[in-house]
Amino acid sequence: MQAFDYDCPTSVAALASALNQGSDDKLLAGGQSLLAAMKMGLMQPQRLIDLQAIAELQSIHLNQDTLHIGAMSTHATIANSGLIAGFALGICELAAHIADAQIRNRGTIGGSLANYDPAACWPAGILALGATLHTPSRSIAADEFFVDLFTTALAPNELLTGLSCSKPQRFAYVKFEQAASRFALVGVAVAQFNDAVRVAVTGTSQGVVRLKAFEAALSRKFSISAIAELTVDETLMGSDIHAQADYRAHLAALGVRRAVQQCLKGSQ
Repeated sequence: MQAFDYDCPTSVAALASALNQGSDDKLLAGGQSLLAAMKMGLMQPQRLIDLQAIAELQSIHLNQDTLHIGAMSTHATIANSGLIAGFALGICELAAHIADAQIRNRGTIGGSLANYDPAACWPAGILALGATLHTPSRSIAADEFFVDLFTTALAPNELLTGLSCSKPQRFAYVKFEQAASRFALVGVAVAQFNDAVRVAVTGTSQGVVRLKAFEAALSRKFSISAIAELTVDETLMGSDIHAQADYRAHLAALGVRRAVQQCLKGSQ
């Protein structure tokens, strides 16, 4: 790993000033993906800008029925948040099953979303919740945020400050894990709102996608019987050393049914 400069601003304003200096920067959140990539020589930034000291990026609060989560909130913080548990317990359960305790205590929701690994858990949850992602200058709907594998709508050096979402009636996330990494072989999130149901799956060849046929069926009747005959098109899924596309498609449909079952048991 080559030498690099290091900066640790204490406010978003100070960060903006640092980013305007024109060097080849990388923003350091939890570092769980970035530092590994640097060690393998896949990234060689001139400077790391550490976000750990910016307290305003770590806030979690409610504004009426809208939840706001700062981008530097760790998976462990979210998993253990009583406020979030009261809002939608399934969000805490999603966070609690990410990787291992060390990664949950260092990794952040903003880092995961900005990196957008196609096997990460948060993209499915955030897309199903219809969340809005925020930067200092704009807000981006989740449907517009995830562009391609490891590619989001964020511009170079654009800071993800946090996200917000409306309270669902029910929410659940089901993951079938890759045993070694605990990344999602397939992960499915289901969110029921007053006027619609949103279903998102991660682990596809396209990253995270919504399953519109399942959404339509569940919007008409929120029950397992409503989706019992539905399947996931295996062309959505990729094949690799972990699983073939047809098996992933089977898991995705099964995951929707299990997530609906969790919702109906009262997991919100």
